Amino acid sequence: MEYAVIFLPLIGSIVTYFAKRFGSLFSQIFSSLMVSCSAIISFVIFYDGVLNNNYGNYIVFEWINSGDFKVNWSINIDPLSSIMIMVVTTVSALVHVYSIGYMSNDPHKPRFMSYLSLFTFSMLCLVVSDNFLQLFFGWEGVGLCSYLLIGFWYKKETANNAAIKAFIVNRVGDFGLAIGIFLIFLNFNSINFQDVFENVPNFSDKKLNIFGGEFNLITSICVFLFIGAMGKSAQFFLHTWLPDAMEGPTPVSALIHAATMVTAGVFLVVKCSPIFEYSTFALNLVATVGIITALFAASVALVQNDIKKIIAYSTCSQLGYMFFAAGVGAYHIAMFHLFTHAFFKALLFLGAGSVIHAFHDEQDISKMGGVWKKIPFTMTLMLIGTLALTGFPFLSGFYSKDAIIEYAFLKNTTMGNYVSSVGIFVAFLTSIYSWRLFFKTFFGKYANKSIPIEKTHESPMIMIIPLIILAVGAIFAGYFFKDLFIGDNFNYWGDTIFFLNYIKLENIPIWVIVITPVLVIISIPISYILFIKDKSILDGIKKSNEPLYNFLLNKWYVDEIYDFIFIKPLKKLGLFFWKRGDQNTIDRFGPDGISKVIKYISNKAVQFQSGYIYDYAFVMLIGLSALITYLILN
Repeated sequence: MEYAVIFLPLIGSIVTYFAKRFGSLFSQIFSSLMVSCSAIISFVIFYDGVLNNNYGNYIVFEWINSGDFKVNWSINIDPLSSIMIMVVTTVSALVHVYSIGYMSNDPHKPRFMSYLSLFTFSMLCLVVSDNFLQLFFGWEGVGLCSYLLIGFWYKKETANNAAIKAFIVNRVGDFGLAIGIFLIFLNFNSINFQDVFENVPNFSDKKLNIFGGEFNLITSICVFLFIGAMGKSAQFFLHTWLPDAMEGPTPVSALIHAATMVTAGVFLVVKCSPIFEYSTFALNLVATVGIITALFAASVALVQNDIKKIIAYSTCSQLGYMFFAAGVGAYHIAMFHLFTHAFFKALLFLGAGSVIHAFHDEQDISKMGGVWKKIPFTMTLMLIGTLALTGFPFLSGFYSKDAIIEYAFLKNTTMGNYVSSVGIFVAFLTSIYSWRLFFKTFFGKYANKSIPIEKTHESPMIMIIPLIILAVGAIFAGYFFKDLFIGDNFNYWGDTIFFLNYIKLENIPIWVIVITPVLVIISIPISYILFIKDKSILDGIKKSNEPLYNFLLNKWYVDEIYDFIFIKPLKKLGLFFWKRGDQNTIDRFGPDGISKVIKYISNKAVQFQSGYIYDYAFVMLIGLSALITYLILN
């Protein structure tokens, strides 16, 4: 059963890719069936673990055996990995089914479905690993699959550029992760999680001497591991690939943002909690980057018009929540928010795909509006996703997001106070931009001049049914799983998450409990007035704060800064080495120079091919003289 849950998506990917002759329908059904079976098995594994505490490490084969260094390819089932398996396979199965309808007109459906299944398999390899090397394999696997899927429509230049950007930015993070793994191997003489985690206390005071400076070993390892997490989970400084990734098909966006690639960084930090707990500096770094990311992404989402990019920045912001939860030691709440977030974020992305489908590939929300009667199912399901994302009372986001703020407040440290304050403010911003998207998409006046409103239409049921299932999770997942994941008397996590200073969610001031829900509820009429009822108010705000508006519209000018600091200088350097180095030096005096000399000699030599015997005799005499001279000199 444990083997099947991992390898069924791989089988689906291989068969789908190489069985194209059986037709597109076969590829869609077979790949969806394989991943759906994996999802069903994941529920069995999860509940078997909850009810019977049935976990284990299942070795597939011995991967490396060199002296004392041994690494297995394993399927490690524990409370943390069982949650991730369930999230990944469930969302992936629904995305597969949804893609049958969404990609119905695409000529390359088998390739698309194969890539989706391979993406799922890579993420599963990552979350069930029992060592850093297997984790790195899955880590690189999801990076490769993201490149293939973001650039799936490779005839579009923007899609190719977005895929390359995602790949390169993630290489920066992956380089940091690799250094962290090298440091672990060098000092612990093992990369197996259990061996490393058990020996961390013995290395807590060890120092590293690097370039004449002295650094704490554990802190250095944590910082490099977190750099890897920043790349995959699109944290500030390494976030720039995530909005551009919207160039891929919408099902890809849902899979990347809800269950696979971007959650890998959060999983890594939580998995390595036995290491991070011994470095206050690293935890503060995680929390600080999470705070900046949450605030940055929420502020930028306020002014974007691309429906998918708004939701993408929302993902970036929610990942910030997860990281600053981990930064204050609330690893279990970070995982709880990851769990609930998967449902409502997949719902929002697939709902956005349904909207785009209705508007014949239009993604600009300023060119939508007034279609709630035309696409009522999509509107209702997007409403549920919006309510859950904003943390509306008693939906899934309410339980997980508020728990982060409450835990940070109870931490009663400087960082905890910053986290709780920013968390409350970002929750308000989240509500504003979420309702902006919802109201401008479905309400107000119809604003699309190129597509008559009569031509907008509801999506087929093959796309609606996955949305309904996700909506059920967005409503109920928080309520039914909060006691299991974050309850004060819980024993679910066992030793998979390490706490040095665990805080119970009790004796919370009433104002901390009610402030976020109140702000969320107040934001609904505010958003309706600003974006639908009286737009002149918003226009006045824009005019009076034009520099701020442009700052947010241009995404804090991060891309422009990177372009100025890195891209243009590197292009100039590359152009210099290409022109001066390759062409004018290496090519000129190398292959081009040699070929010119040989051509010149051959052109001269051919003149002796005159047909006269005295020319041939002269050449033979020169050759004989050269040979005799060589023999005499030697």
